[in-house]
Amino acid sequence: MSRAEFEDAVRDALDEIPEDLAAQMDNVVVLVEDDAPADDPDLLGVYDGVPLTERDQFWGAGALPDRITIFRRPTLAICDSRDEVVEEVVITVVHEIAHHFGIDDDRLHELGWA
Repeated sequence: MSRAEFEDAVRDALDEIPEDLAAQMDNVVVLVEDDAPADDPDLLGVYDGVPLTERDQFWGAGALPDRITIFRRPTLAICDSRDEVVEEVVITVVHEIAHHFGIDDDRLHELGWA
């Protein structure tokens, strides 16, 4: 899958987020990178920021956007078809957005989004 097709899959996954939930996302950007960090090469996605549940009234002054990064090559490596890639991208996007809302990995495992 080309980079452009993968970016389209990420965009499609974001489009599936319910509007009322998407409207609550605050100061977050979603990026696509080809490779995961060298210290975790199998990572499919990562949330880097301050979850909404941990922000206080002083948080927003000059804060850079939180980042959700979806990694293309590790995702492609674990999938055997385009349909599997699309499904895995949805799972990864939902998983990382959940971190933005303060949901930890243990709870995501319980909910089946890990």
